[in-house]
Formats: sequence, structure tokens, C-alpha cells
Amino acid sequence: MSSTAPVANRLEGRIALVTGGAGGQGLEHTRRLAQEGAMVHFADINAEVGAEAERTLKAEGLQVVFHQLDVSRIEQWQTLAAELEATVGHLDILVNNAGILADIHPAELSTEAAWEKTTNVNQKSIFLSFHTMIPLLKKSKHASVINTSSIFGLVGADGYLSYVASKGAVTLMTKSAAFSYGRFGIRVNSIHPGYIDTQMLRDEFAQLGEGAEEATLTTIPMGRLNATAEEISPAVAFLASDDASYISGAELLIDGGLLAGR
Repeated sequence: MSSTAPVANRLEGRIALVTGGAGGQGLEHTRRLAQEGAMVHFADINAEVGAEAERTLKAEGLQVVFHQLDVSRIEQWQTLAAELEATVGHLDILVNNAGILADIHPAELSTEAAWEKTTNVNQKSIFLSFHTMIPLLKKSKHASVINTSSIFGLVGADGYLSYVASKGAVTLMTKSAAFSYGRFGIRVNSIHPGYIDTQMLRDEFAQLGEGAEEATLTTIPMGRLNATAEEISPAVAFLASDDASYISGAELLIDGGLLAGR
């Protein structure tokens, strides 16, 4: 768990949307924003897991609403935007967290299907969120967008071509949006987690095989590979809040110092 306690009422009255919000980092972002006072609408492609997360969070006394969403489908984004328009009328915080690692192979061993799956979820979804949610964000006096990129949205990696391409796109789409929408009072920033202890990371190490985890650990100056999603969510809450009122177009690394020497 994060040693940083939620800031009481810092996001009181704010309306938030978190994608990929039913598990991993997204679930902790949903929880943290709600703990700080926001009404959080969270979306996930998995309806069963999302409904269970909603029950759990509501049992904790948090204001949350679950929506099923395939972030690669424009018609589902349009439906969600219409629902938010009808029920709450605007959006203050958008956290584009949904993402996948569908392929760890170099280009000659990968497939077009893996490329398309990765870029549709990781990259296309950012465009679709802007296309449908910017009109709602323009109605806010505290609008903040936080896009989840990656350390591999800043540097290359052996293999991982589709993932690196998609996360690199997220980084530059963030900067372009910050430039375009700042005049409307909308701040747009990206976070760049390193190796975080989630199911996606555990699946990755399983694919890479024996010794991968140990080899990765040697590259992290802080000397641990057990960073949790709860260590990422305080950064999201900070960027969502007025404490970050003059921060836009920024890249926030949360990687234990991994990229400090690169």
C-alpha cells in the first residue's frame, strides 16, 4: 500500500472517468480518486469483474459507477458520453488507463493481428476518448486528463514493437492535446510507470521465461520490483487536482529510477 494517505476532499464534487478501472492500476486509481471525494465512473471491458469491483468499492463507502466499455469501439464511447451528458452534464477528470501487452516479439516474429490489437487498445482509445469526452471536459472549470503511457513510451526495448509504438504515441498525443486544449482550461499529462506488480507484469515475465525477473531487477536503482498499483494512484490524484493547476504536457516517471541513467 502507498504510504501517502488520500487527501480528504481534495476532489470533492469532481466527476471522473477511469478506463480499465476494474483491476490492476485502474482499480486503484478509481479507489484513490473516490477516496479524495470524486464521483468516479469507471469503465472496463469485463462486465463481471467490473460489477464485482463496483460492489467492493461501494462497500467501502465510495461513490462509483461501473460502465462496460470496449475502448477500441467508437460507438461504445459515444454511448458512454451520452450517458454522462444526461446524468452529470460534464466531466472534470479523465484517466485513460486501459492498456494491454499483447505481444513481446520482434516484428519478424509478430503478427498483424497482435499489432492491431495492441494499437487499438493502447493508442486508438486515446483518440476516441478525446473525440467523445473533450466536449464534456470543456464544461469543467477543473478539467484534467491523465494518460497512462509507460517507460516504453520514452525509450525503446528489445522486441515489444507494437507496445512501444503505442505507448510512444500516447506520449506525443498527450503533448499535442495539452497544446490544443490548454486554451479551454484543460490540462493533459502522461504518467510513465515502470515495472509495477500487476497481473500484466506477471504474465509478461511468464512469457519471457526463467531469469527475466532477476535480470530486470538489476536495472532498477531503487532495487525492488514489487512496486504496487497503490504507489501509482497518488500521482494520478495529484495530477487530477488543483495542486497541479499549472502542470500540463508533462511526463511523470514512476519507475524507481530505472530511466535515470538512460
